[in-house]
Amino acid sequence: MTEPVFKRPELEDREIITEYFRKSPSRSCERTFVNVYLWSRHYKVQYAIIEDTLVFRNMGDQPAFSFPAGEEENIKKALEFLMQYCREQGMPFLLYNVTPEMFACLEAWYPDRFEIEYVRDYADYIYETEKLATLAGKKLHAKRNHINKFKNLYPNWTYESLNDENVENCFQMALKWRNQNGCEDDPEKNSEMCVTLNSLRLFKELELRGGVLKIDGKIVAFSLGEPICDDTFVVHIEKAFADVEGAYPMINQQFVQHECMDYKYVNREDDTGAEGLRKAKLSYRPAFLEEKGIVKEKE
Repeated sequence: MTEPVFKRPELEDREIITEYFRKSPSRSCERTFVNVYLWSRHYKVQYAIIEDTLVFRNMGDQPAFSFPAGEEENIKKALEFLMQYCREQGMPFLLYNVTPEMFACLEAWYPDRFEIEYVRDYADYIYETEKLATLAGKKLHAKRNHINKFKNLYPNWTYESLNDENVENCFQMALKWRNQNGCEDDPEKNSEMCVTLNSLRLFKELELRGGVLKIDGKIVAFSLGEPICDDTFVVHIEKAFADVEGAYPMINQQFVQHECMDYKYVNREDDTGAEGLRKAKLSYRPAFLEEKGIVKEKE
Protein backbone atom coordinates (compact mmCIF):
# COMPACT_ATOMS: atom_id res chain seq x y z
CA MET A 1 0.00 0.00 0.00
CA THR A 2 1.13 3.58 -0.64
CA GLU A 3 2.79 5.24 2.34
CA PRO A 4 0.73 8.33 3.34
CA VAL A 5 2.69 11.58 3.20
CA PHE A 6 2.23 13.47 6.48
CA LYS A 7 3.39 17.07 6.86
CA ARG A 8 3.16 19.87 9.40
CA PRO A 9 0.31 22.33 8.72
CA GLU A 10 1.57 25.63 7.28
CA LEU A 11 -0.27 28.89 6.61
CA GLU A 12 -0.66 28.05 2.91
CA ASP A 13 -2.58 24.85 3.87
CA ARG A 14 -5.36 26.85 5.47
CA GLU A 15 -7.84 26.61 2.60
CA ILE A 16 -7.50 22.86 2.05
CA ILE A 17 -7.75 22.01 5.79
CA THR A 18 -10.72 24.34 6.31
CA GLU A 19 -12.51 22.86 3.29
CA TYR A 20 -12.30 19.31 4.70
CA PHE A 21 -13.46 20.47 8.14
CA ARG A 22 -16.44 22.13 6.44
CA LYS A 23 -17.48 18.75 5.02
CA SER A 24 -17.52 17.22 8.54
CA PRO A 25 -18.85 19.94 10.87
CA SER A 26 -18.10 19.44 14.56
CA ARG A 27 -18.22 21.53 17.75
CA SER A 28 -14.88 20.09 18.89
CA CYS A 29 -12.29 22.87 19.27
CA GLU A 30 -9.64 20.82 17.42
CA ARG A 31 -11.63 20.94 14.16
CA THR A 32 -10.39 24.36 13.08
CA PHE A 33 -7.31 25.31 11.08
CA VAL A 34 -6.27 27.89 13.70
CA ASN A 35 -6.08 25.25 16.43
CA VAL A 36 -4.14 22.65 14.42
CA TYR A 37 -1.80 25.22 12.89
CA LEU A 38 -0.88 26.99 16.15
CA TRP A 39 -0.62 23.88 18.35
CA SER A 40 1.11 21.62 15.79
CA ARG A 41 4.35 23.39 16.68
CA HIS A 42 4.02 22.13 20.25
CA TYR A 43 2.29 18.76 19.86
CA LYS A 44 4.11 17.52 16.72
CA VAL A 45 0.87 16.96 14.82
CA GLN A 46 1.02 16.38 11.05
CA TYR A 47 -1.67 15.92 8.42
CA ALA A 48 -2.18 13.95 5.21
CA ILE A 49 -4.94 13.64 2.63
CA ILE A 50 -6.03 9.97 2.61
CA GLU A 51 -8.88 8.70 0.38
CA ASP A 52 -9.96 12.33 -0.13
CA THR A 53 -10.26 12.96 3.62
CA LEU A 54 -8.15 14.96 6.05
CA VAL A 55 -6.31 12.89 8.67
CA PHE A 56 -4.00 14.12 11.44
CA ARG A 57 -1.34 12.01 13.08
CA ASN A 58 -0.25 12.70 16.64
CA MET A 59 3.33 11.56 17.15
CA GLY A 60 3.12 10.81 20.88
CA ASP A 61 4.58 7.72 22.60
CA GLN A 62 2.15 5.73 20.47
CA PRO A 63 1.11 7.24 17.12
CA ALA A 64 -2.64 7.90 16.89
CA PHE A 65 -4.83 9.34 14.15
CA SER A 66 -7.70 11.81 14.13
CA PHE A 67 -11.11 10.70 12.89
CA PRO A 68 -11.02 11.51 9.14
CA ALA A 69 -12.78 14.68 7.96
CA GLY A 70 -14.55 14.58 4.60
CA GLU A 71 -17.56 13.08 2.82
CA GLU A 72 -19.09 10.09 4.64
CA GLU A 73 -18.27 7.45 2.00
CA ASN A 74 -14.65 8.63 1.91
CA ILE A 75 -14.36 8.57 5.72
CA LYS A 76 -15.06 4.83 5.73
CA LYS A 77 -12.45 4.24 3.00
CA ALA A 78 -9.91 6.28 4.97
CA LEU A 79 -10.58 4.26 8.13
CA GLU A 80 -10.04 1.03 6.16
CA PHE A 81 -6.77 2.46 4.84
CA LEU A 82 -5.59 3.43 8.34
CA MET A 83 -6.45 0.03 9.81
CA GLN A 84 -4.55 -1.72 7.02
CA TYR A 85 -1.62 0.71 7.42
CA CYS A 86 -1.43 0.02 11.19
CA ARG A 87 -1.48 -3.74 10.56
CA GLU A 88 1.39 -3.46 8.07
CA GLN A 89 3.37 -1.24 10.45
CA GLY A 90 2.74 -3.68 13.30
CA MET A 91 1.22 -1.01 15.51
CA PRO A 92 -2.18 -0.71 17.21
CA PHE A 93 -4.94 1.21 15.42
CA LEU A 94 -5.69 4.22 17.65
CA LEU A 95 -7.92 7.25 17.08
CA TYR A 96 -7.82 10.32 19.35
CA ASN A 97 -10.23 13.23 20.00
CA VAL A 98 -13.18 11.11 18.89
CA THR A 99 -16.58 12.66 19.71
CA PRO A 100 -19.75 10.63 20.44
CA GLU A 101 -21.03 11.44 16.90
CA MET A 102 -17.84 10.09 15.34
CA PHE A 103 -17.96 6.98 17.49
CA ALA A 104 -21.59 6.40 16.47
CA CYS A 105 -20.39 6.27 12.80
CA LEU A 106 -17.76 3.69 13.73
CA GLU A 107 -20.34 1.60 15.59
CA ALA A 108 -22.71 1.69 12.61
CA TRP A 109 -19.96 0.56 10.20
CA TYR A 110 -18.18 -1.90 12.53
CA PRO A 111 -20.66 -3.05 15.21
CA ASP A 112 -19.04 -3.96 18.52
CA ARG A 113 -15.52 -3.93 17.09
CA PHE A 114 -14.19 -0.80 18.81
CA GLU A 115 -14.29 0.73 22.27
CA ILE A 116 -13.96 4.35 23.32
CA GLU A 117 -12.55 5.76 26.53
CA TYR A 118 -13.64 9.34 27.04
CA VAL A 119 -11.01 11.55 28.67
CA ARG A 120 -12.57 14.13 30.99
CA ASP A 121 -9.60 16.50 30.65
CA TYR A 122 -10.22 16.75 26.87
CA ALA A 123 -13.93 17.67 27.08
CA ASP A 124 -14.87 21.10 25.68
CA TYR A 125 -17.23 23.34 27.64
CA ILE A 126 -20.16 24.45 25.47
CA TYR A 127 -22.33 27.34 26.70
CA GLU A 128 -25.52 28.98 25.46
CA THR A 129 -24.42 32.31 23.99
CA GLU A 130 -27.47 34.11 25.38
CA LYS A 131 -26.67 33.01 28.94
CA LEU A 132 -23.02 34.12 28.72
CA ALA A 133 -24.16 37.47 27.33
CA THR A 134 -26.85 38.22 29.94
CA LEU A 135 -25.69 36.12 32.93
CA ALA A 136 -29.37 35.97 33.87
CA GLY A 137 -30.72 33.75 36.64
CA LYS A 138 -29.89 32.86 40.22
CA LYS A 139 -27.04 30.48 39.36
CA LEU A 140 -25.01 33.23 37.63
CA HIS A 141 -25.74 35.85 40.28
CA ALA A 142 -22.10 35.86 41.50
CA LYS A 143 -20.84 36.56 37.96
CA ARG A 144 -23.13 39.58 37.66
CA ASN A 145 -21.78 40.83 41.00
CA HIS A 146 -18.17 40.58 39.73
CA ILE A 147 -19.10 42.59 36.64
CA ASN A 148 -20.99 45.25 38.60
CA LYS A 149 -18.02 45.59 40.93
CA PHE A 150 -15.67 45.97 37.94
CA LYS A 151 -17.88 48.74 36.51
CA ASN A 152 -17.97 50.54 39.87
CA LEU A 153 -14.21 50.25 40.43
CA TYR A 154 -13.29 51.24 36.87
CA PRO A 155 -15.89 53.65 35.45
CA ASN A 156 -13.47 54.56 32.61
CA TRP A 157 -13.51 51.09 31.07
CA THR A 158 -13.99 50.60 27.32
CA TYR A 159 -14.31 47.63 24.97
CA GLU A 160 -13.18 47.51 21.35
CA SER A 161 -12.70 44.85 18.71
CA LEU A 162 -9.13 43.80 17.93
CA ASN A 163 -7.72 45.80 15.00
CA ASP A 164 -4.49 47.01 13.39
CA GLU A 165 -4.32 49.92 15.83
CA ASN A 166 -4.55 48.01 19.13
CA VAL A 167 -2.94 44.64 18.28
CA GLU A 168 0.61 45.77 19.14
CA ASN A 169 -0.54 46.94 22.59
CA CYS A 170 -2.22 43.54 23.12
CA PHE A 171 1.11 41.94 22.25
CA GLN A 172 2.86 44.08 24.88
CA MET A 173 0.17 43.27 27.45
CA ALA A 174 0.63 39.53 26.70
CA LEU A 175 4.40 39.80 27.29
CA LYS A 176 3.74 41.51 30.60
CA TRP A 177 1.21 38.80 31.50
CA ARG A 178 3.84 36.17 30.67
CA ASN A 179 6.35 37.73 33.08
CA GLN A 180 3.75 38.01 35.86
CA ASN A 181 2.64 34.39 35.52
CA GLY A 182 5.95 32.54 35.60
CA CYS A 183 5.61 31.15 32.08
CA GLU A 184 9.38 30.78 31.67
CA ASP A 185 9.52 28.03 34.32
CA ASP A 186 6.46 26.13 33.09
CA PRO A 187 6.77 24.45 29.65
CA GLU A 188 2.98 24.06 29.27
CA LYS A 189 2.30 27.72 30.13
CA ASN A 190 5.16 28.79 27.90
CA SER A 191 3.84 26.90 24.87
CA GLU A 192 0.37 28.38 25.47
CA MET A 193 1.97 31.81 25.53
CA CYS A 194 3.72 31.12 22.20
CA VAL A 195 0.31 30.22 20.74
CA THR A 196 -1.18 33.43 22.17
CA LEU A 197 1.58 35.64 20.72
CA ASN A 198 1.41 33.90 17.33
CA SER A 199 -2.36 34.25 17.17
CA LEU A 200 -2.01 38.01 17.79
CA ARG A 201 0.80 38.30 15.25
CA LEU A 202 -1.24 36.43 12.61
CA PHE A 203 -4.77 37.45 13.61
CA LYS A 204 -5.57 38.79 10.12
CA GLU A 205 -4.09 35.84 8.19
CA LEU A 206 -5.95 33.43 10.49
CA GLU A 207 -9.16 35.50 10.26
CA LEU A 208 -9.52 35.59 14.04
CA ARG A 209 -11.93 37.89 15.84
CA GLY A 210 -10.61 39.60 18.92
CA GLY A 211 -11.88 41.78 21.75
CA VAL A 212 -9.93 44.22 23.92
CA LEU A 213 -10.83 45.55 27.37
CA LYS A 214 -9.25 48.83 28.48
CA ILE A 215 -9.19 50.91 31.65
CA ASP A 216 -8.19 54.55 31.19
CA GLY A 217 -7.01 53.61 27.69
CA LYS A 218 -4.69 50.80 28.89
CA ILE A 219 -5.32 47.17 27.91
CA VAL A 220 -6.12 44.91 30.86
CA ALA A 221 -7.65 41.93 29.00
CA PHE A 222 -8.18 40.51 25.52
CA SER A 223 -9.84 37.53 23.89
CA LEU A 224 -9.56 35.75 20.51
CA GLY A 225 -11.78 33.27 18.72
CA GLU A 226 -13.57 32.26 15.52
CA PRO A 227 -16.70 30.49 14.25
CA ILE A 228 -16.23 26.69 14.31
CA CYS A 229 -19.48 25.56 12.67
CA ASP A 230 -22.87 27.04 11.78
CA ASP A 231 -24.12 27.34 15.36
CA THR A 232 -20.93 27.52 17.47
CA PHE A 233 -18.19 30.11 18.07
CA VAL A 234 -14.99 28.95 19.77
CA VAL A 235 -12.95 31.13 22.15
CA HIS A 236 -9.32 30.08 21.76
CA ILE A 237 -7.59 32.61 24.01
CA GLU A 238 -8.51 34.82 26.94
CA LYS A 239 -5.97 36.76 28.99
CA ALA A 240 -6.54 39.30 31.76
CA PHE A 241 -4.43 40.81 34.53
CA ALA A 242 -5.28 38.91 37.74
CA ASP A 243 -4.86 42.05 39.89
CA VAL A 244 -7.64 43.85 37.99
CA GLU A 245 -10.70 42.67 39.91
CA GLY A 246 -13.42 41.34 37.62
CA ALA A 247 -11.37 41.66 34.41
CA TYR A 248 -11.89 38.00 33.46
CA PRO A 249 -15.70 37.92 33.81
CA MET A 250 -15.86 41.33 32.10
CA ILE A 251 -13.85 40.38 28.98
CA ASN A 252 -15.76 37.09 28.85
CA GLN A 253 -19.15 38.84 28.77
CA GLN A 254 -18.11 41.76 26.54
CA PHE A 255 -16.48 39.49 23.97
CA VAL A 256 -19.61 37.33 23.74
CA GLN A 257 -21.89 40.38 23.49
CA HIS A 258 -19.84 41.96 20.70
CA GLU A 259 -18.44 39.03 18.70
CA CYS A 260 -20.53 35.88 19.28
CA MET A 261 -24.22 36.79 19.18
CA ASP A 262 -24.80 35.29 15.71
CA TYR A 263 -24.14 31.82 17.16
CA LYS A 264 -26.28 29.68 19.46
CA TYR A 265 -23.33 28.26 21.39
CA VAL A 266 -19.89 29.32 22.57
CA ASN A 267 -17.17 26.66 22.98
CA ARG A 268 -14.65 27.72 25.63
CA GLU A 269 -12.40 24.69 25.06
CA ASP A 270 -11.23 22.16 27.66
CA ASP A 271 -9.73 22.58 31.12
CA THR A 272 -6.61 20.36 30.57
CA GLY A 273 -7.40 18.77 33.95
CA ALA A 274 -6.33 21.92 35.85
CA GLU A 275 -8.45 22.10 39.00
CA GLY A 276 -8.80 25.90 39.13
CA LEU A 277 -9.71 26.12 35.46
CA ARG A 278 -12.28 23.32 35.79
CA LYS A 279 -13.93 25.08 38.73
CA ALA A 280 -14.03 28.37 36.82
CA LYS A 281 -15.49 26.81 33.66
CA LEU A 282 -18.13 24.86 35.57
CA SER A 283 -19.13 28.01 37.47
CA TYR A 284 -20.45 29.47 34.18
CA ARG A 285 -22.91 26.54 33.92
CA PRO A 286 -22.15 24.91 30.55
CA ALA A 287 -25.11 23.70 28.48
CA PHE A 288 -23.15 20.48 27.88
CA LEU A 289 -19.63 19.10 27.50
CA GLU A 290 -18.37 18.05 24.07
CA GLU A 291 -16.76 14.76 25.04
CA LYS A 292 -13.71 13.35 23.29
CA GLY A 293 -12.01 10.03 23.71
CA ILE A 294 -9.49 7.47 22.53
CA VAL A 295 -10.73 4.64 20.31
CA LYS A 296 -9.06 1.26 20.00
CA GLU A 297 -10.06 -2.18 18.79
CA LYS A 298 -11.55 -4.48 21.42
CA GLU A 299 -9.32 -7.32 22.59
